[in-house]
Amino acid sequence: MPDINTFFIFTTGCKANQWDSHVIATRLKKGGFAPGTIQNADFIIVNACSLTERAETDVRRFIQRSRQLNRGAKVLLVGCHAQAYPGRDFGADLVLGQVEKFEIDRFLAGKGCFVSGKRDFLMEESPIDGIQKDRTRFFFKIQDGCNKFCSYCIVPYARGAARSRGIGSIAEAMQALAEKGIKEVVLTGIDVAAYRDPASGKGLKDLLVLFDEWKTPPRIRLSSVDPEYIDESFIAVMAGSMKLAKSIHLPVQSGSDTILKRMGRRHGSAFVKEVVDRLVRGVGNIGIGMDIMVGFPGEDDASFNDTYEFVRAIDIYYLHVFHYSEREGTRACAMDGKVPESVKKSRVRLLKALDAEKRDAFHRRYLGEKVRIIPEGKVRRDGLMKGFTDNYMPVYVPYKKTLENNLVEVTITDMQDGKLIGG
Repeated sequence: MPDINTFFIFTTGCKANQWDSHVIATRLKKGGFAPGTIQNADFIIVNACSLTERAETDVRRFIQRSRQLNRGAKVLLVGCHAQAYPGRDFGADLVLGQVEKFEIDRFLAGKGCFVSGKRDFLMEESPIDGIQKDRTRFFFKIQDGCNKFCSYCIVPYARGAARSRGIGSIAEAMQALAEKGIKEVVLTGIDVAAYRDPASGKGLKDLLVLFDEWKTPPRIRLSSVDPEYIDESFIAVMAGSMKLAKSIHLPVQSGSDTILKRMGRRHGSAFVKEVVDRLVRGVGNIGIGMDIMVGFPGEDDASFNDTYEFVRAIDIYYLHVFHYSEREGTRACAMDGKVPESVKKSRVRLLKALDAEKRDAFHRRYLGEKVRIIPEGKVRRDGLMKGFTDNYMPVYVPYKKTLENNLVEVTITDMQDGKLIGG
């Protein structure tokens, strides 16, 4: 074990990466290392997303900044970016892939690139003991990897083949989280709908049913679920659960059937509309979010208009809008019909304006209504604290220490500058 014993982790990208950084930090702490700051850490670990060009830019800038603030630190580039593009290390001293990052202490004394070239990875362990007690929300990865290979996406190469955590391990973790006072668990993964218990073959719906039988935190939230998985039985499970939050995020990507086909998506716009309609009918007060990508190769004005009108017409809460980013190694990288950056930015602005309208309309439905939130401990400059409702609306209430990390009922009394105010 080297004498150097402090570390700082910088995480970019999805909630699965946040979980991975938790696992890395836990392993280092158990090995005798202590968390530090970017200015004084002996190891600066960059757990980097590979999804977009902007993610790469953020990583490159952070490594440059790290060098300026802490010239003596050893910089590690780990995770998705390292796995997908190991040659683009941005000057990092040590590059670790998906397998190697979870054995990080074995590599700290060396330099170079250590990345397994395969796709069949094992699920890492699920350390719960080291987490802070009485946290409001915890991101728990139950699944990893993807087998879909959409034409724009580098993730199947960066994350490997689909794999799942065992039901027994999930049950133990959920009980431990409940005993630590965690009030909300967010189930994360790369393709959560692909969850399969390795031993029994039970799927996501089976797992969700079991939560009502187990000792768990009081609120369990799904993150992103592929719309093709959502059928009447899934909706029935979601509607009948005493613990599942009534919110869901759909990675739809486009409302144009032409573009969806070019993307290699397995659904069409009519199918997604029917899924949304069924969710709204079947799960009371559900908050539905949706990923929309603009500027994919071949997206002309007519295709974008199809997407805009599709989103405008459906009953969803919010959008996550982003523009297409070319990823070396994907099929879309070689497609014709590239969309100019100026056009992409214009389309993002239009959809973000529509997103603001959707959020505003959804929020206004709840003026005067009672909702349950879990206020988080951070005090804002205006003296308010924030908590999320079952359907993922942020509600702001006057700060009180006694409200922190408790399920409380509040009445939404006002809306100020787009923020819901409770009391």
